[in-house]
Amino acid sequence: MYIPHRIFFEKDALEYSLGKKLIDRFQREGKAVKYTSSHNRVTLLPGDTPPKRFLEAKRTLVVGVRRTLTFAGCKPSAHYQLPLTTGCPGLCQYCYLHTTLGPRPYMRLYVNVNEILEQAAQYIQSRLPEETYFEGSATSDPLALEHYSGSLARTINFFSGMEKGFFRFATKQTYVKNLLKVKHNGKTQVRFSINTPKIVQDYEGGVPQVKERIRAALAMKKAGYPVGFLIAPVFIYEGWEKEYLNLLEEISSLWKANSSPGENNDTTFEIIAHRFTARAKKNILSVFPHSSLPLEEKERKFKYGQFGYGKYLYSPDIYQQMKELFLPTVPRLFPGGEVSYIV
Repeated sequence: MYIPHRIFFEKDALEYSLGKKLIDRFQREGKAVKYTSSHNRVTLLPGDTPPKRFLEAKRTLVVGVRRTLTFAGCKPSAHYQLPLTTGCPGLCQYCYLHTTLGPRPYMRLYVNVNEILEQAAQYIQSRLPEETYFEGSATSDPLALEHYSGSLARTINFFSGMEKGFFRFATKQTYVKNLLKVKHNGKTQVRFSINTPKIVQDYEGGVPQVKERIRAALAMKKAGYPVGFLIAPVFIYEGWEKEYLNLLEEISSLWKANSSPGENNDTTFEIIAHRFTARAKKNILSVFPHSSLPLEEKERKFKYGQFGYGKYLYSPDIYQQMKELFLPTVPRLFPGGEVSYIV
């Protein structure tokens, strides 16, 4: 469970009930609180090298107000992002947040949850009679701060009453206890990000082990939530097909052992191949100077993304191999399940 080493507050955050609740809690716990003019401008963090500064930033929590209530798009997982938090305490070397957050990887928690949800309601209304999907983890792992904010529980309850609105989020965290009894009406889908033992050992740090994530997924499934898995990023290495197949078989075995007749088994899988940007490569090699991540541009295909910057992707033949592995395997091991997309 994430525990910050230092905490900053925007003074405006104290005008919201959640902000008041949090500062009271931190002061009762004896934590020192400092103030900042903006949740995007936290400076003078300790550390005399990029790796040390990166680690200290990850240990920093900023409580603020989300002022931009225009939600960005979020293809292919949803129509819009839903920004409850920003940042992730994990130390995964491949993380896409190395591009989007760059030198500001500290954790941000937004206290104006009601305003954010009111904006979501307006987006839903504007698209009627179409359904509208929102992604809660586009720039964060929101479950990491749930024990402080309760924002996910509030959001799940909010969407439970929205006929045409749906919420989804992805996580590597496992503390789901506070979500198991929340009213959700099947309108929130949680996906757990997983990978093979080699990738977890080589490139993931500061996050629960995959077996713990799968157990958390099972708990959410038993609570009636639609559950999925994000296999991301998929890396191509010697024996990769066998290891990803073993991963799927492990989940399938646990699913079958803990399923009841008639239970919902429409598990989804989102498959995302490894890709990187020039900015991400620079930041990764700065904070993980000895990383063995495959970051050779000449071995990839360059393509512009939806946010205006280019990405280095695997070649089309690699994507074809991924399709040949995942598309027939998922429905075989998970009757009723499906691969939502491979990108």
